[in-house]
Amino acid sequence: MLTTLNTAYTDTRAADLAWVLGREPLPALATLDIELPDAKLQLRLLGASHQVLLEEERGSCSETVACIAGSSTPLPLGVAKRVGDWEYEFAARVETLSHGSFAGRAQELLALVADHPNGLAGVFPGSPHAFTAMLAQRHEGQVHWRTWHAYPQDGQLVATRTRVGVRIPAAAQCV
Repeated sequence: MLTTLNTAYTDTRAADLAWVLGREPLPALATLDIELPDAKLQLRLLGASHQVLLEEERGSCSETVACIAGSSTPLPLGVAKRVGDWEYEFAARVETLSHGSFAGRAQELLALVADHPNGLAGVFPGSPHAFTAMLAQRHEGQVHWRTWHAYPQDGQLVATRTRVGVRIPAAAQCV
């Protein structure tokens, strides 16, 4: 799903993004509810950021990547944590692209997400290349999502990927 976000695009920067696990739902500009086998997922666009809410029988998980007032924790390159019965893995990278490469990559990503049943993208007024996009799926019993945050004024694209799955007890891994 592709939507135009009803908010002004402000000069945020990739360096201002922070990562938080377990945060309560924040006000969203656009949402997409997804029913996956044995899981409910809500993708949420929060201005120049995102939040994902995951609910399964074993519990819930919330991931937020946003410009959070008062946060001094930068966006990590990687995180691996146990969350209840789950293994949670997060990775992020920042790409700096030339103006032409940025425009092409932006169009490619928006086309990928726009027509996908588990995709949500929001474009900011004033720039077709200022967007946040999200794509989710369930694969081999794990929930995966990817996000892209575009900052055309700096030619930067922040890409994240997350995997959440049930922990496999050590004894079961050796069988």
